[in-house]
Amino acid sequence: MIRQLRNRIESILKNYRPVMNGEIYLSGEDVCKLLHISKRTLQQYRDDNILPYIQIGGKIIYKETDIMTILEQNYSSIKV
Repeated sequence: MIRQLRNRIESILKNYRPVMNGEIYLSGEDVCKLLHISKRTLQQYRDDNILPYIQIGGKIIYKETDIMTILEQNYSSIKV
């Protein structure tokens, strides 16, 4: 019973995404997984001002809505 509860808490914490003012913020690792890119590519996107980000101390986070907006703006429909 306690082991199941501990596993459940660990699962929740692992998948927890902080929400501030209704906005979900993602870590660099989350963005890499979402976009299927490497950490180096993510760094290049920051350097090239492709992805907006927030830096607090040494921590960099990304607004989920900013990521979705960039994806929508760059969406290209391929016609076959």
